[in-house]
Amino acid sequence: MSISTPGGEQRRPTVVSTGKKPAAGRPASGAKAGAGKPKGASSGGKGPRKPVTPVKVSQGRSLGPIALFVAVGVIAVAIIGYGAWAAFQGSKPWEERANAIDGIVNYREKDPELVKGSNHQPGQIKYDILPPVAGPHNQAWQNCMGDVYPAPIANEHAVHSLEHGAIWITYRPDLPADQVSKLADKVRGNEKMLMSPFEGLDKPISLQAWGYQLKVDNADDKRIDEFIKTLRVNASIEGPTALCNQGITATGTTPRDDLQPQMPTQ
Repeated sequence: MSISTPGGEQRRPTVVSTGKKPAAGRPASGAKAGAGKPKGASSGGKGPRKPVTPVKVSQGRSLGPIALFVAVGVIAVAIIGYGAWAAFQGSKPWEERANAIDGIVNYREKDPELVKGSNHQPGQIKYDILPPVAGPHNQAWQNCMGDVYPAPIANEHAVHSLEHGAIWITYRPDLPADQVSKLADKVRGNEKMLMSPFEGLDKPISLQAWGYQLKVDNADDKRIDEFIKTLRVNASIEGPTALCNQGITATGTTPRDDLQPQMPTQ
């Protein structure tokens, strides 16, 4: 018998049937493998395979670099804005910056007579404001070169230190040790700073500068640093060169008239 191809015009050679079936998986004798299949037909005999249309993958714009650029821009604007604000704040007179501290008491405005200074008196002095912030004081000042005193000191010596531009940090004797340590870290190694416990405080911590006072509840209060930054040295009524060394280093609430600071030799 003869087999015609789908093309019609082309003819395959006549194949004589022998009556025998070819072994499975083998082409019949004289036939080439794959013969009789239209070009492009699958091996499963399901007809011609349709061409595969390439799928175009749309690569969207990456948002990573854009987000990073925006974040950097926001940070830069914030830094510049803060720098401008800080520069503006720093350009204000220190008295104005001091009055802006929340809770500060300005005795220079409340009692101008109290803060005149240069009023030296021997012996114990009665102060209406405790801890005192100004007024008459002993001729000898308390050493204020970052001194942390473990016991109360004489008001009369400490007030003289305030007149020289020092910040005096006082605290209740029962203040927790970790709070005391935080306060001490602000004092040690810093000229025009001293610290001591003080009996009878109505708040756990009280800060004094000449004519100013701020009372707070704990050592983490950010106003402490602002008080120190603004008033240390600035509050002096004797100028920035007023001494803090060569002062009294003794503790005790009784003024030591017998211990006078050693004035520098010319």
